[in-house]
Amino acid sequence: MGIFALTISPWTFIFFWVKMTLSVRVRFAPAPTGLLHIGNARTALFNHLFAERHSGTFILRIEDTDAERTTEASIDHILEDLQWLGIRWKEGPDRDGPHGPYRQSQRASFYREYTERLLKEGKAYKCFCSNERLEALRKEQLSKGKMPRYDGRCRSLSKEEINRMESEGQRPALRFHVGRENVVFEDIIHGRMRFESTGIGDFIILRSDGMAAYNFACVVDDHFMNITHVIRGEDHLSNTPRQILIYRALGWDPPAFAHHPLILGPDRSPLSKRHGATAVSQYREEGFLPEALVNYLVLLGWTPPSGEEILPLEKIVNDFSLNAISKSAPIFNRKKLEWLNSHFIRRKEEDRLSELLIPYLEKAGLKRGDLDRNRLAKISGLLKENLVLLSQVEDFLGIFFDEKFFFDDEAKTVLLDPENRKTLRIILNVLETSPEITADRWPSLLSELEEKTGKKGKTLLAPLRAATTGKTKGPELAKTVPLLGKERIIKRLKMALELP
Repeated sequence: MGIFALTISPWTFIFFWVKMTLSVRVRFAPAPTGLLHIGNARTALFNHLFAERHSGTFILRIEDTDAERTTEASIDHILEDLQWLGIRWKEGPDRDGPHGPYRQSQRASFYREYTERLLKEGKAYKCFCSNERLEALRKEQLSKGKMPRYDGRCRSLSKEEINRMESEGQRPALRFHVGRENVVFEDIIHGRMRFESTGIGDFIILRSDGMAAYNFACVVDDHFMNITHVIRGEDHLSNTPRQILIYRALGWDPPAFAHHPLILGPDRSPLSKRHGATAVSQYREEGFLPEALVNYLVLLGWTPPSGEEILPLEKIVNDFSLNAISKSAPIFNRKKLEWLNSHFIRRKEEDRLSELLIPYLEKAGLKRGDLDRNRLAKISGLLKENLVLLSQVEDFLGIFFDEKFFFDDEAKTVLLDPENRKTLRIILNVLETSPEITADRWPSLLSELEEKTGKKGKTLLAPLRAATTGKTKGPELAKTVPLLGKERIIKRLKMALELP
């Protein structure tokens, strides 16, 4: 039997592409074995954007075939993080749909029917090899510089041998017979891809515990969920030829494939915990806004036609194209993400920003019921220019809330300077006979303080800031002082002058 290529021609691909864009159906299929990684969130985002761009359907499917590592908590976290990012699905595990169930652990009957069909047709066979033998085979092949692959030992077992081993209680896995077919397909991002059958080897489609293996379950699910485009990371490229072989063996048309490059860390190695936070929930807890994270993730490997870097979701949807995703792996740059986040924080309405800050205030010990919402909105408006992360509001709590007020070490250094103490006494005398401080009155008050102290600029404002805020850096003093009010400032000036 000669070697032949299983090929999807460019014209077939183009026809398929045009046809499928009329009724696009894509899916995001995470394994719930931990928190949602930002790399996986980017994959979900690309699928979501593609579906929205083509008025299609985005499906969420949970691939929970790894019973030992799957947790319900992980599923809940994944759904929560996706919703926080603004990614919505029309079909999924939390809602009814025409192609459910949407958890692989509940679809065993689907897999069983088609593994039995492949076995009956001679396209799959039972394998009784132990894990120990397979590991020894792998090590032997590696030691000889060969690519590890199954040697086909169980492919030639007789019915008698199979019956005997099963009667002894041995539970076989089911392997797909690859044969000598090479696989060629067109990837939307990478172009033509070719895989030699000699590098694939017969692979397991049903484990000995009766659970379908990833590549088989994925094909069956994608087929019956009418998936038109599979958009995923390029770490799945090696799975694609296996899946195409299964599609062909079952007489089904495969979907279009698009494998995007993975995110790399600054050292150009795969992004991992050693580079910092990798889970969506970690960025959420730090105080990144979902619109900032979405904006940043979509720009990792994709450039909009306009070349703009700050984009509303509506514009991203309108401009998004899989063809425009770069073949080169993007480098994660936290500073760029922080810059985007600070931009989106500044764009928030004061009332909305104050609501977003409340969880961080509560974490710091302030009680929600004790917070004056009008005052908090003013504080939020004042801090807009200073916050890169929402969680950084904790650094400024001492300025605005008396129970959190203290002089930090740098402020104490300023306040203990003899010349600065003389300046503070004069400021205190002026304020004690002065009317209430307002934003309108600040310029005239500043002029009066300059005249009475003989100081200007930093020599006047540095001790005033240190005494009234407890810090040497912070929001604009001209806006901070009126918000704090005369009574509070006088109290703090006296505290500063009492420092030993």
